[in-house]
Amino acid sequence: MGICICKEQPISHSEPRNERRHRHRGQSSISSISEAVDRGNNLFPEFPEIKWDPLTGFGELSPVVDKLVLETLAVIRMLVDNDQEPPPSMMKLHYIADKEIGWLAVVHSMVNVIPMDDPLGPAVITLLLDDCPLPTKESIISLSQMFNLSEEAASEGKNEPRRHRNICVVLGCIAEKLAGPSSVSLLTKETLEYLIKNLEPDFNTFVTLFSLIALEKFAQTSENKLTINKYLSSMLQNPLLLLEKWVGSEDYVKKQVGFCAEWCLDNLFLKEGRPYAYENTNRININALLNSNDVSEYLKISADGLMARCDASSFESVRCTFQVDSGVWFYEVTIVTSGVMQIGWATKDSKFLNHEGYGIGDDEFSIAYDGCRQLIWYSASSKAHTHRCWKPGDILGTLLDLDSYQIIFYLNGNPLTPCMDVFQSARSGFFAAASFMSFQQCEFNFGHKPFRYPPLGVSFQVFNKYAKLADEDKVILPKHIRLERLRQSSVKEDSCTLCFDGKATVRLEPCDHRGFCLHCALQLEVCPMCRSPIQERAEMS
Repeated sequence: MGICICKEQPISHSEPRNERRHRHRGQSSISSISEAVDRGNNLFPEFPEIKWDPLTGFGELSPVVDKLVLETLAVIRMLVDNDQEPPPSMMKLHYIADKEIGWLAVVHSMVNVIPMDDPLGPAVITLLLDDCPLPTKESIISLSQMFNLSEEAASEGKNEPRRHRNICVVLGCIAEKLAGPSSVSLLTKETLEYLIKNLEPDFNTFVTLFSLIALEKFAQTSENKLTINKYLSSMLQNPLLLLEKWVGSEDYVKKQVGFCAEWCLDNLFLKEGRPYAYENTNRININALLNSNDVSEYLKISADGLMARCDASSFESVRCTFQVDSGVWFYEVTIVTSGVMQIGWATKDSKFLNHEGYGIGDDEFSIAYDGCRQLIWYSASSKAHTHRCWKPGDILGTLLDLDSYQIIFYLNGNPLTPCMDVFQSARSGFFAAASFMSFQQCEFNFGHKPFRYPPLGVSFQVFNKYAKLADEDKVILPKHIRLERLRQSSVKEDSCTLCFDGKATVRLEPCDHRGFCLHCALQLEVCPMCRSPIQERAEMS
């Protein structure tokens, strides 16, 4: 379970969480600063220790919020159940952020106190902002003034990489949350110049990475996308062209920058004369890869199909292209980021519920290793393992033994005790699979190159030796090209009404709606036409 720690929990004292989450802050019970002053500076009556002094900025509010943010960061890795109550620190932050000055104080605190070296820092910023009420236009203006962004601020901030990394994370999160006119108002000329300045190669690579991600989030609004492209076109040298060369770097932060720059150039900020990454990718020795047709909507996959990254606020998942039904199989994963990922094995019956925070290991048809929280996941329950926390450059190996019905996970060649729980529900039809929390990335080796830590004394098979893919099935197209080709292709009369790829052979019971292929039907829990629960999937006569 990756992200929805508190999304379904009521935190309001007087109104439902879903109403609070989607309304603007202007509807708060105390809507103005002057009114707060009239009430004795106590903006938060349920927390009398929290006061705000208009003469000294955030005043007594700052140390209280700083403490709550750090407490939330410290406890977040221990929250492993989507149905768990949020910790008291998070509850207080949500309550504080419901007032405009409180929301600004929470953002101010996250920017100033979340450290660079905590792998969950940027994800916690995303989590807290995603669950706060939407900021008003006034809040956005106040935020811009508070950050005071410009090219000069970027240059002067070279000695404060933590603060500027966190500012970029905040900008990206808000741009994603407020896609539309509010996002346009946030992307001022000064903000754009600030983000572009951070792309210079001598800047801190974490700041560069999250500046790139922020630009990507802003570009989700078409007007912003045009503005960014116009600015990049006016430059003598597009900085992304240099940064994309870092994708093969041995420095794992630079590798992330390279991946994101390449993805942006392929999907958002197209450069005339630059070939797409898939056009320059050598796939001759690659026979198994991540399946771009069996992936949740926001996961990014590299042009060679072997690297995956999530920058969304959801828990994104993917399976590989090769299914195994018998024998002993092994693959490895290079850890690029050290946050929350769940990597292991899944059958086709395992469902990807990205917005609910469920991924690999969160149902009875999959099992996963979590090296950040040091857990093994099966059927949405976890148990601790004995490996240390993983870090960039570590190699996770996983062995699936369908002769002895056991799965072994290795960290840099060090094995754990075999896992057997998943075989209670499935004994064949397994795929390599993984799920990713925000800002996480890893690289898969299905046998196209030698393994770093092959299991000793074990005879095993590798996907790449036995898998077969047509050349066209190895191509990972940018999304806009894929959609355009889909629009231009003719759809057969008996095609599945969901994917338009498979043949519609399944009827849903008891509602009797039809027009689905078996692959899509197995992913459904309710009928997409009438929303009634599916009891059976029958073959159409």
